[in-house]
Amino acid sequence: MDSGDASGHSAGVDDDYESLLSTTDAELLKQAWRNEKAAPEILQFEAALVQRSREQIQLMEETVEEFSKNSVDPLTVSLYQMDLDRTLFLLRSYLRTRLQKFIPSSWMLIIKVWLQIENYAFHIQKTTDLWNRLSKQEQKFAERCIDDMEQHLDQSVLSKLPHGFKSHLKQSSLSLTDDMVPKPQLDQYVICRSKRFLGSFQLDDSGEEPVNIEANDLYALPYKSIKPLVESGQIHLV
Repeated sequence: MDSGDASGHSAGVDDDYESLLSTTDAELLKQAWRNEKAAPEILQFEAALVQRSREQIQLMEETVEEFSKNSVDPLTVSLYQMDLDRTLFLLRSYLRTRLQKFIPSSWMLIIKVWLQIENYAFHIQKTTDLWNRLSKQEQKFAERCIDDMEQHLDQSVLSKLPHGFKSHLKQSSLSLTDDMVPKPQLDQYVICRSKRFLGSFQLDDSGEEPVNIEANDLYALPYKSIKPLVESGQIHLV
């Protein structure tokens, strides 16, 4: 085998190794968390990945406990504990990030939060596609919180307003749309990257030049334009 073949073979092995690393559950969970943090809308719940991560966490907790009881080398126990802590952090952060997209972060500021775009609970509930992206537990939690929000708004604000201004969804009875329901700003720019060459990509119908998406390059693009690529996993948000 000449040096060229050896170099090509080495590059192929490296690519396979990188591909393997990127498909481990830890890396998939990390990417799901990053996508959720960066996307202005709520994404599809990764049910299978979350279940596998929970099972892995339980197994690692049992392993750490067993090692500690059997006086295994403290360094080994520490390494297992670090891996456990990392997975716990990623899973909790992923779930918390999703909840923050439709649940107010502080009930003490519920009226203020209601007026901000971070709170999409009502929009998600009345949009079938978004509602179906939630897990069953998230749906139940959202329904309870929406009920609490409606009750709180009724008691503290809406009951004191004139008739015609008591809706949770409309500014007045004359409104033709639910103009009190904040929506995600899908045209905001996000930082993204593709691990593969995707070629020429037309962002929208404005007549702008297509973007040539190269592998591993960073791009700042409107989320709305790349939304299908994010959902299909061809582009990752960072």
